[in-house]
Amino acid sequence: MNKRVNEHRPPRIIITTAGFGEGHNSAASHLALALEKNAEVEIVDPCANGAPWVNEQLRNFYRFVTTHAPKTWAKIYNSTDSRDFSRERLPLMRKPENSLHETLLSYEPDAIISTYPLYPYFIERSFNRGANRVPVFTAVTDSIEINSSWRKAPSDYWLVTDALTHDKLAAQGIPPKKIITTGFAVHPRFQQLSTIAADDPVKPFRVLYFPTAKKPIVRRFMRAILKVPNTEVTVVLGKNVRTLYDRAREVQLEYPNRVELKGWTRRVPELLCEHHLIVGKAGGATVHEAIAAKTPMLIHHLVPGQEEGNLALLHHLNAGKLTESPKHLRKAIESMTENDAAGWRAMKQSLIDTSLPCGATAAADFILNCLQTH
Repeated sequence: MNKRVNEHRPPRIIITTAGFGEGHNSAASHLALALEKNAEVEIVDPCANGAPWVNEQLRNFYRFVTTHAPKTWAKIYNSTDSRDFSRERLPLMRKPENSLHETLLSYEPDAIISTYPLYPYFIERSFNRGANRVPVFTAVTDSIEINSSWRKAPSDYWLVTDALTHDKLAAQGIPPKKIITTGFAVHPRFQQLSTIAADDPVKPFRVLYFPTAKKPIVRRFMRAILKVPNTEVTVVLGKNVRTLYDRAREVQLEYPNRVELKGWTRRVPELLCEHHLIVGKAGGATVHEAIAAKTPMLIHHLVPGQEEGNLALLHHLNAGKLTESPKHLRKAIESMTENDAAGWRAMKQSLIDTSLPCGATAAADFILNCLQTH
């Protein structure tokens, strides 16, 4: 860290991201929001900028495999654990790496935050090619089970989601002083939002459901939720609205006044805080937003390997579990809501007692402090 920030201007910070899953982009945008009042921030996606056509094909492949063939993706993901990305130059990544190098030369940042594990290797090679060497902060978007591409990345600091992940990385050889437990970079707005109390009457029991792109499953999971007495469900279709709307609407008509359908919305933090339970996939962004909202979560879709640590964190916090079939989902909700919702209340109180920090704000404060003191 041999470059001191110019005291007469705000620090320039580049945040690198990638479109493979929602966690990287979510973390990047929320970090930018937390930093923007005190820094000049630029979010860049080297893959999209350097090789847009290839990037789009890889993104489509990633979405398809993780949704429809998660076990296949697990084999691909686990195979990367033994690779040395500091030595390899993947042919598909040559243009993205060159794009990032050009960005560093032209923007001349005072610090770089990477939300994607491959980029610190690109950045180190860029430094060796003549870009100014500045602090690199790796914002790890997974929990507990961390792929070696994150662990071995050339980085000054690793910003991690929780104490368990901190201890796991330290046990694997990263100096503890370089591992900073900031929490996942959720939207700073979570700090101002109120959550449902643990002694709420839960009448009705409001469920927030994020379906995957699998067409038939949305109806089965909605019906599983609604077959539990006194439940209501809000379904956030998001980018899948065209694919799933007709099926979701069919169930809405079957259960009048108990189903609300939403497409893409900016109110996800508010929705997470306003519902008693979240049903979704085990992606890092969704799991940690549920934790930030202090709302229990049931996982209906898990990508083995990549997302297992997120589920493990929910288990550790007594905040959720895996329910991969509609039958299991219905039984889990019945169990949570029986005896005056005693099961749900215990999970809710556990999250209230844990109260992890807002990761975006904590990370921003740490990074800005580092730039001021070095």
